[in-house]
Amino acid sequence: MKKLLSAAGATALLMASAPAAFAADAMSLMLNWTPTADHAPIYFAKAKGWYTEAGIDLNIEAGKGSAVSAQRVGTGGSDLGISDLPTTIQAKGKGADVKAVMVIYANSPQGFYWLKSSGINGPKDFAGRKIGNPPGDAARLMWPAFAKKVGLDPASVTFVNVSPQAKVAALKSKSVDIISDFYNEHDLKAREFGADLGFQSWRDAGVNVYGNSLIVNGPYLAKNPGQVKKFVAVTQRAYDACVKSFEPCLQALQASVSGLTPDNQRDQWNRIKQLMRDDTTTKVALGAFDGARVKADYELVSSLIGIDKAYDPATLFTNEFLDKGVRMAPN
Repeated sequence: MKKLLSAAGATALLMASAPAAFAADAMSLMLNWTPTADHAPIYFAKAKGWYTEAGIDLNIEAGKGSAVSAQRVGTGGSDLGISDLPTTIQAKGKGADVKAVMVIYANSPQGFYWLKSSGINGPKDFAGRKIGNPPGDAARLMWPAFAKKVGLDPASVTFVNVSPQAKVAALKSKSVDIISDFYNEHDLKAREFGADLGFQSWRDAGVNVYGNSLIVNGPYLAKNPGQVKKFVAVTQRAYDACVKSFEPCLQALQASVSGLTPDNQRDQWNRIKQLMRDDTTTKVALGAFDGARVKADYELVSSLIGIDKAYDPATLFTNEFLDKGVRMAPN
């Protein structure tokens, strides 16, 4: 009986101490859009228990565009988020209290697609045409910069609201003349339209601004720098792991998100790796920003679109939470 009581007491003691040992603080993350391959590392890290091990109980929320996620994070509605950096630049100028802590797309993923049979040969033929994309989409917000760069009047096109899932169908039915989309989905469109597909990447047009980045709410960061550091460390580690081997990451993504085609997600990831790679992410750290590029993006947004309240672009980002020993593979 004495042994039994002793064992029971030990068990009770263990149960009492377990919550403290494994306690994790809640953290919310709002994505830029519905989850796809570029978010797979986050789902992989969560499935592996890496966030929990770091003391983070992560809640992931699907997004509705970079403008929405930047606004949500900026007002404290979400602790962290993913947003296109130029959109974040504008949001901060409108009063959003945010800081970027890791870049995902070191190159702009933005692109325009059209059918050559429509008579469009390039961006200069966009005038008078309809562009389909979702409201709140980064491409729509940044359109004036792209238009001016290629010599178009920004008001010369009409934007039509089209959900991300309906873009290809809208182009195929000719309800719109052009769609904007991330380079991730390039292979899907190439298979659908073949030689009739026209494409212009923003980076090749001279608008190679930083793309999706992890952003954090300013007051949350000030109060919880340790938690943010842990989150960034796990997330950087996860992206590195998925660059090295995507299949486990794809499995984790599919376990949490329905309706994804595996081959399409693999194609997307191969494109994403190209977008993640530049001199800074390969030589400084995976996810690192280059201050000169951030300043150039700020000046581009300021001169071609406008910023409501000017600020020092150096306050927009930090690389302090990144492990400099984790770098993007050079090829």
